[in-house]
Amino acid sequence: MSPPRLLCIIGSGETTPTIAKLHRELFERAGDAPAVLLDTPYGFQSNAGDISARAVRYFRESAGRYVEVVALRRAEGASPLLIESAQARVAGAGWVFSGPGSPTYALRQWRPTSLPRLFADKLATGGCLVFSSAAALTLGRWTVPVYEIYKAGLDPSWDEGLDLLSLIGFDVAVIPHFDNAEGGTHDTRYCYLGEQRLELMERQLPPEGWVLGVDEHTACLFDFDEGTVRVAGLGVVTVRNHGREEKLAPGETVLQSDLLALASSLGPGTAGPASVASGMAGPRSLPPPRGGNHALPLRAPAQPRGPSLFLGEVERLGGSFDQALARRDPAGATEVALELESMLHEWSADTFQSDELARGRAALRRAVLRLGELAGPGVADRRELVSPWVEALLGEREAARRSRRFADADRIRDKLIDAGVEVRDTPEGTEWGLRGEPS
Repeated sequence: MSPPRLLCIIGSGETTPTIAKLHRELFERAGDAPAVLLDTPYGFQSNAGDISARAVRYFRESAGRYVEVVALRRAEGASPLLIESAQARVAGAGWVFSGPGSPTYALRQWRPTSLPRLFADKLATGGCLVFSSAAALTLGRWTVPVYEIYKAGLDPSWDEGLDLLSLIGFDVAVIPHFDNAEGGTHDTRYCYLGEQRLELMERQLPPEGWVLGVDEHTACLFDFDEGTVRVAGLGVVTVRNHGREEKLAPGETVLQSDLLALASSLGPGTAGPASVASGMAGPRSLPPPRGGNHALPLRAPAQPRGPSLFLGEVERLGGSFDQALARRDPAGATEVALELESMLHEWSADTFQSDELARGRAALRRAVLRLGELAGPGVADRRELVSPWVEALLGEREAARRSRRFADADRIRDKLIDAGVEVRDTPEGTEWGLRGEPS
């Protein structure tokens, strides 16, 4: 039995808890063939190795699957042996992931190689491609040179993409981070373009060209065998044609032919959206869809999310921590601090585009320090009071050491020391005491 033909486009959050369930599903469907991570899009970054290591850890811990890194950080000037090795490993993989970085850099490295053809082969003969963020930008006929426009001031324009979705007749530009709100006072939607620049770029598209927007922490799954498109995650998928939009809500499943009909109905000179059950011709250049799926009706889009799912959780836990302290409930405050520490670990593999993870860690440090203050001279029996949360944190540290997460173990110890807790590792186990406490 041939492997399924799957293309999963993720708007962002590809290595966060929000997409873990979908990753497990895709690994199961892809089978036991090797799974590889192609590091090219971020190959120019000095921390490329760290990004890869965090992603490998995430897939192992959150999806239970070992993923091998295919290191092709730069094809320009690389040895033929390195390029051939990377191509062979991608060709032999049943699941291929590529993610954050620069889309134009990735395209410049991939084009002289056989990788674009190998990506297309996965969708034509069997395999699962999971492209997110920068890599997702490369999939369409047109690509947004996001760094060059947003950071370097290039006039809004398109670059040529891989055009993989032309296999099913889509003349499309894929734009992840579609609902980005990092700008705060300025518009950073549409992968940091904003409305004004996107409108300028849409005018450069031919009449048949349109945009497929994927929100952050959201996935758009193309099943080339079933001929369907499914929305998963927290946000929506937007079909946009020269400024006119329709949205597919989380959980929505439609036929690919109907999605194409919807995009066409929004185009220049049309009266309005067509019925999603339009019955247009099937996929182009591929065998006809297998199975008898029917499109579901379009539902109202999900409610807009706040600026950041991660920071929203940090703020929620911060409020719970403050409430516990107000109740003079150190055990409750400790539970919240541990929940925050666990959340930071779950999200630590994400390639944050801002300082959000640092802000989360700062919130945890403040929580630990405030617990230390609660155990100050004005509180009787300091050791008895702080013992529950110290023992809990030491348990987390020991678990980190057993799993060889030594950086996490050291971080927990440092936070305890900052809070006035002395930690001593002895042959008999770990001992602790409060600074200034009689030995």
